[in-house]
Amino acid sequence: MKVTILQPSYIPWRGYFHQIFKSDLFIFYDDVQYDKRGWRNRNRIKTMHGSKWLTIPVLASNVQIDKTPINRIRIDWGQKWNQKHWLTIQHTYGKTPYFKTYEKDIFFFYSKHYEYLADFTIDYTIHVCEWLGIQNTRFLKSSDLKGITGNKTNRLIQILKQVGATHYISGPSAKNYIDENSFKESGIRIEYMNYNYSPYPQLYPPFDPQVSILDLIFMTGPDAINHILDLNGKKQ
Repeated sequence: MKVTILQPSYIPWRGYFHQIFKSDLFIFYDDVQYDKRGWRNRNRIKTMHGSKWLTIPVLASNVQIDKTPINRIRIDWGQKWNQKHWLTIQHTYGKTPYFKTYEKDIFFFYSKHYEYLADFTIDYTIHVCEWLGIQNTRFLKSSDLKGITGNKTNRLIQILKQVGATHYISGPSAKNYIDENSFKESGIRIEYMNYNYSPYPQLYPPFDPQVSILDLIFMTGPDAINHILDLNGKKQ
C-alpha cells in the first residue's frame, strides 16, 4: 500500500495534490509541532503585481506556538481574514476561464467559521481533491492513530507500520534528513517525488510554479489533473 504523510497546509500547490493522487492512503500529519513560518496557515496566489501571500491569522503567542501541535492551533476570528482572502481571490481570478465553475464551492469555505486551523485546511484540501477528480485515495489524520511515539524517521515508520504501508511517497527535500536504512529494515520502500512540472497558462507572466492549487484550477478547470500528472510531458 502506498502512503504519504504530510502536514496539513492552506490551499497547497500542485505537488501536494500529486502526492495525494499517487497514494492509496494520505495521512495528514496534524499532531506534530506547528511551524509558524511554514505553509500551515498561508500560501501564495499569482496577481498582476506578482505573487501575494494569503495568511490565516492564528491565536498563539510566539512562545506557545513553537510548542503547540498543528491540530491545536486556533484561528483568530478577531480579524476578518476570510472576507479579505475571498475578495482577493475574486479580484485576482474573476476573469479566469473557470472561476465561475468553482466560485460557489470555494466561497463556501470562506463563509464557514472553523475554530481550528487544521480542521479548515484539511476539509478544504479534501474538497479540492473532489474538484480535481481524485477519487481513489483514502484520508486519515495522524492524531487518530494510537501509540505513536518518537520523532522524525522512527515516528514515520511507526505510523506506516500501523496502517500497513509497504511504500512511502516523500518529497525530495526529505533526503536531507530521512534514515533510509531504517525504512529498508522495516520493509518499506521509499519513493521521492520529482517536481519538475511543465508550465501551464497563467494570467500574469512570467510563470510561477509555486503558487496555490487555486491558480491551476481557475486557469485549466477539469484539465487541472492532467497538468498535475504531467512531468516533462509524460503522464505519471
